[in-house]
Amino acid sequence: MKKDLGLVQAVYPMPVLMVAAYDENEKVNVMNVAWGQICDEDKIILFIGAGKRTWLNIQASKAFTVALADEAHVDVADFFGIASGNRMADKFERTGYHAVKSDKVHAPIIEEFPVVMECELLEFLHTDHVDGIVGKIVNVKAEEAVLDEKGKVDVSKLHALMFDQFRNGYYATGAKVAQAWNAGAGLMKE
Repeated sequence: MKKDLGLVQAVYPMPVLMVAAYDENEKVNVMNVAWGQICDEDKIILFIGAGKRTWLNIQASKAFTVALADEAHVDVADFFGIASGNRMADKFERTGYHAVKSDKVHAPIIEEFPVVMECELLEFLHTDHVDGIVGKIVNVKAEEAVLDEKGKVDVSKLHALMFDQFRNGYYATGAKVAQAWNAGAGLMKE
């Protein structure tokens, strides 16, 4: 029997995304975003509140990067979620992490995170019910250490973080349990 839990953001897993953009002075800012998703073959949507430092930076620079946080960097990924760029001027510098300028868009790439999407701003969504940023993914870069023999990202090597909104925990991706578009194929037969 199911028990009523009340209002809970009951979607699991949520990605742990590191969104980075330059401000008007080319200063790096990074934000931890769990509410984000691929929304088309070459588009990503990030649900970031208007007025956040990252929102303002993307508005100014018209570009951003989105990195997948991994288990090896969970402490800094969490810090990027609890520290506000609006209140902490040296947020990025405190981590000791390194940023390089993307060669595809006007945005920083945080070198420590193994997979990054380079994105151009497409539009801001600002309604009574949602604030969001839609970006066009123009390129993806990945460290060779997380690639398989065919050059594709191997999530068993990546150890990407997932956010658990039920108990506010981070978990790392684990073992593959089935092949997509195959596991249910037997049910297609009449």
